[in-house]
Amino acid sequence: MTSRLTLDLYIARRFLVAILGTFLLCSVLIFMIDFVELLRQSGKYGAAPAWKLATMALLRLPAYTEFLIGFAVLAGSIAALLMLARKSELAVMRAGGMSVWQFLRPGLLVAFTLGVLTVVVYNPLAAAARDSGERMFAATFGRETNVLAAQSGDTWLRQDGIDGQSIIGAAAAARRGLQLTGVVVYGYDHKGNFVERVDAASAQLRAGYWQITDAWVSRLGSEPERYGTYLVSTHLTPERVQDALGSGLSVSFFELPGLIEVTEKAKLSAERLRIQYELLLARPLLCVAMVLLAATVSLRSFRSGGIQTMVVTGMIGGFGFFLFAEVSRQIGMAGLAPAWVAAWMPVAIVGLLSVTVLLHLEDG
Repeated sequence: MTSRLTLDLYIARRFLVAILGTFLLCSVLIFMIDFVELLRQSGKYGAAPAWKLATMALLRLPAYTEFLIGFAVLAGSIAALLMLARKSELAVMRAGGMSVWQFLRPGLLVAFTLGVLTVVVYNPLAAAARDSGERMFAATFGRETNVLAAQSGDTWLRQDGIDGQSIIGAAAAARRGLQLTGVVVYGYDHKGNFVERVDAASAQLRAGYWQITDAWVSRLGSEPERYGTYLVSTHLTPERVQDALGSGLSVSFFELPGLIEVTEKAKLSAERLRIQYELLLARPLLCVAMVLLAATVSLRSFRSGGIQTMVVTGMIGGFGFFLFAEVSRQIGMAGLAPAWVAAWMPVAIVGLLSVTVLLHLEDG
């Protein structure tokens, strides 16, 4: 029993080191790419200290790398199995009567645990860091953007207020929707007639109104007027509107159910958020499926003796799966399939196919 536990811990450590090493390598590459992009932004909108750019890149990095966990598990599992095979350790295990399920069990447990931790721990931390990074980015570069040149924002919210209904859009949102940059507002009276358009640099949600800064107000039959501060009434409170305009990357797993409810009350589509929530729920099983997929190509290569074929086949299979998963996600976001189907179907298919192949390779 002791020797079996020692062997399981050894295999688990191999998988853990390989997965974390792959994840770290990908994170370094993404950090360098994002840092170069921030340098380009600094040259375009105004110089910023290198330490501030590096801080922004570090704050945004967890949210960017969170989606790489599936790939890291796949590549790390292939690397771990490759290292075990290179030292003939897998051959010894199989000669000792261990089945594929026995020596894969520690890797499956490690992958499932990492999947759970990335959902309940890493995701909330990444969301908080991303929110801080967005605020720093808006404070550093937001004042330099020409909001009057923008014809429309990327995110829109319909609201009601004392003065009538209005539609507010923003090119960027921070503090999960409470602070906006690149703001456009279309105001209507109580009868639904268009009253004014407001173009502004930024806006903050207060109790009962949006406080808009550096605004140009255009009304029918009159020249645009500039206001240092302009107020637009709203019945939405900070508690209710929080996250409705915020970036999905800045919302943690535990906040998503409330955000979906708020978004639907604001008469916005919540499909993107539902997909994100289901993807997070499916992540632990996704990690398990990636270990099974890695084992299918690894076992086939061990018996045929083609190490390069193993790596190439595994990578092609992984990219094919992620492409299929992305297509499924887009179908779900378009409303052509339920969110849970779009998120869980790719994981279920690759898992079942991998188990089928392993059963065939193991038992014939």
